[in-house]
Amino acid sequence: MIYFDLLFGFLKVGLFAFGGAYGAIPLIRDVVLSYGWIDDDMLAYMIAVSESTPGPIMVNLATYVGSSQAGLPGALIATAAVVLPSFVIVLLVMLLLKKLLKNPCAQAVLRGLKPCVAGIILATGVHMILQRCVGSPGAFSADATASAMTAALAGVYFGSRKLLKNGLSPIGLIGLSAVAGLLIYGWR
Repeated sequence: MIYFDLLFGFLKVGLFAFGGAYGAIPLIRDVVLSYGWIDDDMLAYMIAVSESTPGPIMVNLATYVGSSQAGLPGALIATAAVVLPSFVIVLLVMLLLKKLLKNPCAQAVLRGLKPCVAGIILATGVHMILQRCVGSPGAFSADATASAMTAALAGVYFGSRKLLKNGLSPIGLIGLSAVAGLLIYGWR
């Protein structure tokens, strides 16, 4: 039964996640929490790990959850389920809908979706920062270490944009975050 749950859960993520991996995080969160596969804290950690490992976040998360729930077959099923809808849609777009994408109405719809996806990504980031730094809703339990680390990384990012022409690359910031996390949280 777990195989069907993994298949349908991650097929839902693959079908309805629009705007890339960051836009899919709320949907992934809903799916994994509704099935009880992992909790909110583990999801936050897995997002951080998935971001610092090669490959798309959705695929990395699906592979991890599938593996943790049903071993190698679960990992293969979850990964295939999250990738399959995008693969089929891209094939259909390339084969059948080339002319539709040149239509001004279709382009207007896509331009209208961009701010929505940006809002979803921003809301997810704010939610994750508040969850890690402030605590769960209703119970104020500030994590001073997470708050200080977030402020320091924000300072490094914006300071590097002032000092360097293009600022610190996202890969450099992810690497710096990983090293800081290991140094700070590795000794707890």
